[in-house]
Amino acid sequence: MKEEEGKKKMSEEIKFEVEQRRYIKPSIATPPHLQIFKLSLLDQLFPNIHGNITFFFPHTLPHFSTKSQLLQTSLSHTLTRFYPLAGNLHSATTLHCNDVGALFIQSHTNTSLSDILKAPNFHTLQCLLPSTDNQTSTNAAMLLLVRFTSFRCGGTAVTISLSHKIADIAAVIALLKTWTAACAGETPTRDPELAAGAALFPPRELPAPAVTASINTASSENFTSRRFVFEASKVKALKKRIGEGCAFEPSRVEVVLALIWKCALSASRSETAPFKRSVLFQAVNLRPRMEPAVADGALGNFVWPFAVTVEEEAQLELQVMVKRMRESMREFVESKAEKLKEDGGFGVVMESLKERGEVMKKNSVVYKCSSWCRFPLGEVDFGWGEAVWACSVNKMVSNTIALMDTRDGGVEAFVTLDHHHMLLFQQHHHLLHYALLNPSVIL
Repeated sequence: MKEEEGKKKMSEEIKFEVEQRRYIKPSIATPPHLQIFKLSLLDQLFPNIHGNITFFFPHTLPHFSTKSQLLQTSLSHTLTRFYPLAGNLHSATTLHCNDVGALFIQSHTNTSLSDILKAPNFHTLQCLLPSTDNQTSTNAAMLLLVRFTSFRCGGTAVTISLSHKIADIAAVIALLKTWTAACAGETPTRDPELAAGAALFPPRELPAPAVTASINTASSENFTSRRFVFEASKVKALKKRIGEGCAFEPSRVEVVLALIWKCALSASRSETAPFKRSVLFQAVNLRPRMEPAVADGALGNFVWPFAVTVEEEAQLELQVMVKRMRESMREFVESKAEKLKEDGGFGVVMESLKERGEVMKKNSVVYKCSSWCRFPLGEVDFGWGEAVWACSVNKMVSNTIALMDTRDGGVEAFVTLDHHHMLLFQQHHHLLHYALLNPSVIL
């Protein structure tokens, strides 16, 4: 706790000042016949909370004000293609595409980019989010928020904050590709597929308990986030160690996730406590698993979680955990993913929510994982070079694991746990044999 309070105090000494707030509207007004946008069944089950990604850029020309104007103008053109993002939630099943726009915040700070990237402080990183602006709460209904920040050294950060009600990570990437193309003066050859979600998974009337049970968004101030970097050589060694006991070659995500899960479970129990069943929910990208496959540029949520369980202490061997991950994934793809194509997915969704509810009733330790590995976040370029680093700050829920690629082919993990569990987890010798705890980002 003292370490956490120290970092929070340090972040408070860094000043962030807002220079400008603007509403960026589509460059062409959305016509009346398009002003009601249908959400999909899967969209309905996601909460209207904002996920975020911050991209960091070293100092380059042009000047900050020129970059800001470029971002605003190109975002206006981008919103013409992604017009639902300029609207707001209208009902449980629809958005009102009223061109209210996206909130764009321009700010500056008295610290340098190198200071931010030296053992990145999550309390400081939170200051780069649009939601930390004291006037953002009055714009809570807006789906897209952007914050553009200049550092003392001339470096910059762009934070995209988008409601999970309308977008998964693939949709965010599609938005970024169109936006960065607009920055370069290019016109995308294809418009995004906006209606694919509702066509595949038509919205339904859902009982309130089903929506509540879909995703637990209960937040707490009693958790801590930490960043761990698994360098490519360490991932390779971990894959070799685990692969010797498997009949298949495990993936980077599988081996890293198994190690994190095992160490988190170890930290969650005292030496005298009995073993407690654990469940890990992993998000699956449904886009390539539909027939025909859903385009990467489709707006909406095309992800669904499957559950991996560890029933007894003997199953905490890394090889066993990886095998259970692979088997659970295969079972999901062959059964539920196939059935999602029937009846607009309604039967499978309701069955899955019932199963998840049963899991939550049991005395289980539950973790949730999302992997952004293989998504081209490192290629984002608004016109002044690629980002040196990207991160996402979780301020909402504990027991989560988010994975991203490193530039050398390794894996970066953002882990959020209860304070007292994190104190033990971040010192676990098995974890630290393969992972670096929050190393500085090299410019």
